[in-house]
Amino acid sequence: MPLYPLYALFFAEHGMSGAEISALFAVWSVTGLVAEVPSGALSDRFSRRRVLAAGGVLQGAAYALWLLAPGFPGFAAGFVVWGVGTSLFSGTVEALVYEVLSAAEAADRYAGVRGLVTAAGHAAQVPSAAAATVLVATGGYALVGWVSVGTCLAAAVLTVAFPDPPRAGPPDDDPDETAEDLTYWQTLRAGLAEAVGSRAVRGALLAAALVGGVDALEEYFPLIVGQQEAVALVAVPGLLVLVALAGAAGAALGGRAGVLRGRGLATLLLLAAAALLAAGHGGAVGLAALGTYYALQQCAQVVTDTRVQERLSGRARATSTSVSALGTELVALAVFATWGLGGTPAVAVGLLVLAPAVWWLLRRA
Repeated sequence: MPLYPLYALFFAEHGMSGAEISALFAVWSVTGLVAEVPSGALSDRFSRRRVLAAGGVLQGAAYALWLLAPGFPGFAAGFVVWGVGTSLFSGTVEALVYEVLSAAEAADRYAGVRGLVTAAGHAAQVPSAAAATVLVATGGYALVGWVSVGTCLAAAVLTVAFPDPPRAGPPDDDPDETAEDLTYWQTLRAGLAEAVGSRAVRGALLAAALVGGVDALEEYFPLIVGQQEAVALVAVPGLLVLVALAGAAGAALGGRAGVLRGRGLATLLLLAAAALLAAGHGGAVGLAALGTYYALQQCAQVVTDTRVQERLSGRARATSTSVSALGTELVALAVFATWGLGGTPAVAVGLLVLAPAVWWLLRRA
């Protein structure tokens, strides 16, 4: 998405202060809080591929709003639309991948596939950053934005070609009952019941929420890089590519780190916090530290996401996963507030506090 490395700078260009940008991110997260679990039940009740396609259309509509109404109200309205679209992706992607693998009797490969999928998403930022550099130099933010709208719509069309695998349930389920036999409200209740009814599932969901919520700091990467001395606007996408590639490497390693449990993940997060503190020094050292932080955080996120899918067993898999995503949005709100108050060092301190909590939760999972 060419707009990804530039939209925070786009907001700043149109007069948004750091506090206002954080407020916009908060609007995005609050929308996700409201829509997260209900949209997960939609995914469990209806076609997962159609739900994903709808999310892509809404994301494109959000960018169009930003371009047509560039000001705080327009930016906020766009984030509301994008928040709903994001909630349609969340839980749906993980459930779709796990169920496709289960149908092929390869569920044990989920961690590796999930890691590669996440890594591919980060690696895709290389051509998109190159495109952003050319587009912003050629036609400014407007050209970058409209190309991004087209990218969202093209992705939505491609998503319709995805398979809709059978929804596998626990052994004691009625094998003749499908997801379509349940009403929306029955699906919602089933997913919530599994999320809160098992200690192991609760622990995995909460751990994934804590680790995933810290990923909200990524929204500030363009500002962190762009505010360094001697960094021109056109150089920001290229520098962010290096950070994205570090995240891709970390996610790929996360697919091989399935043996990690609470203590290993806590260690990863402590190392990530130390790297994040070092990122505040700026220059080449700061950029390397930021990439190291992102690699460690992405590795931990893949591992915790895998724990969630391994613990779930019901047909309302996306709904249950969305409960974790709901917690992720709450943590993201805390990250936005923390960064607004104390910048990157404050977020690093918060990460130090989260590490032992993740260790304790995964012991219970």
